[in-house]
Amino acid sequence: MRLGLFALALLVAGIHAGAQAGVFDGDALRENAELRRHVEKQNQEIEARFNKLDESIRNIGVIQLLQQIESLNTEIAKLRGQIEVLSNQNEQLQKRQRDFYLDLDTRLRRLEGTAAPAAADAGALAAPAAVAAAAAPAVKAGPASKDKDGGELRAYDGASNLFRKGEYAQAVEAFNSFMHDFPSSPLVANAQYWIGMSHFNLRDYKNAQGSQEALIKLFPESPKVPDALLAIASIQNEQGDAGSARNTLEDIIARYPGTEAAAKARTRLTPPRR
Repeated sequence: MRLGLFALALLVAGIHAGAQAGVFDGDALRENAELRRHVEKQNQEIEARFNKLDESIRNIGVIQLLQQIESLNTEIAKLRGQIEVLSNQNEQLQKRQRDFYLDLDTRLRRLEGTAAPAAADAGALAAPAAVAAAAAPAVKAGPASKDKDGGELRAYDGASNLFRKGEYAQAVEAFNSFMHDFPSSPLVANAQYWIGMSHFNLRDYKNAQGSQEALIKLFPESPKVPDALLAIASIQNEQGDAGSARNTLEDIIARYPGTEAAAKARTRLTPPRR
């Protein structure tokens, strides 16, 4: 009986010890689970902080980019303003230049008109050498396009001086050099005209007419075209072709009725009073 009671006591003790061991194992599992949740929560918080920091860095980059864009837009606006000012100044300069050349051309035509002597008879249409010399172009001052040092005007004026002195061969060379050195000058058509007039005074009528025809072909919108036609009429008359000269004068009147060349053509076509 004692042995039975002892065995029963051992059994009860074993069951109690097993129960306590089970309790301890459950507590450990709960602690591990709690620890795991705590770690996961911290990881989530850390990840959230990193995401927020990354977003902040990106936002800072965007802000800086926007600031740079705004700065560039401001600079572009300033440049546009400067371009507008420069364009306006350039337009005013071109207008003054056009006015200068227009005034120059008008004065030259007036000189040619006032210096022309009366014709000896109704068929006398040619201008003598003295008349052409008096009509030589003259340039004293004024702006020239793309000519900061005034070389364009000096070259043109030098050729004009040769023409006025009656040095027509040298004038042809000087005007040709001017056209070569300043091909975009507004005075190129005028230079071509005076080359033709120089040949006319040298009685080289072939080159004189060829020069004026080249002017008409190369510069059809030039105000010197009517004058070139008038010179061609004189050349034709000098060569004894009065019919062609008359046709050329009538062509001037029909095509350029309001020009000084047309007025001269009418005068040449009008028979002298007896």
